[in-house]
Amino acid sequence: MIQSQHEAGRRAGLPGIKRRFYNCDVRAESPEIKEFLLERGAGQLAHPGGTLYEHLVRVAALLAGWGASEDLQAAGLCHACYGTDGYRNTLLRLDERPVLTELVGARAESLVYMYASCDRAAVYPALDQPGPVSFRNRFTGFTHTPPELDIRAFIELTAANKLDVIRHNAPLATEESTALREFFAGVRARLTDAAWQAWN
Repeated sequence: MIQSQHEAGRRAGLPGIKRRFYNCDVRAESPEIKEFLLERGAGQLAHPGGTLYEHLVRVAALLAGWGASEDLQAAGLCHACYGTDGYRNTLLRLDERPVLTELVGARAESLVYMYASCDRAAVYPALDQPGPVSFRNRFTGFTHTPPELDIRAFIELTAANKLDVIRHNAPLATEESTALREFFAGVRARLTDAAWQAWN
């Protein structure tokens, strides 16, 4: 059994942030993707709101409700497969990237890798500036300049991920909700209207 390195989060709402529920699913292949995530142990890893699997499904549903592309929805469903800068458990090794590419497609997998590889301390401060973003890869230590389309997808996924986390972790919501609202206000030009409205 895969062991959790995190305490399970408490189920809680966040005052001041609208809670929206959508009756929608991700791309047609999602049953196979969900089965894969469970086989890889996502249902056994603790995460605010229950398990990592439950978090991944909620993030994908948020993105679907915001009108995200199927590729971004699939990336949301798999965004923690390689771990992230804020969640170090992994479902796949980096040398298993072809496995995820086969499952969700090259575009979705590239977004998952981008999200996982982000050095947040280096990248987040640059996201509210117009023009190209210097994106530091925490796996390789290298910096590159992703296309604007990828930066917007990255920020949209970040908005969905952070929103779900603070909805299910009351202490974190108390500590970070104001700063997160300010962060997303700073990147408003790169967010969809639906994502922005969810934070207000």
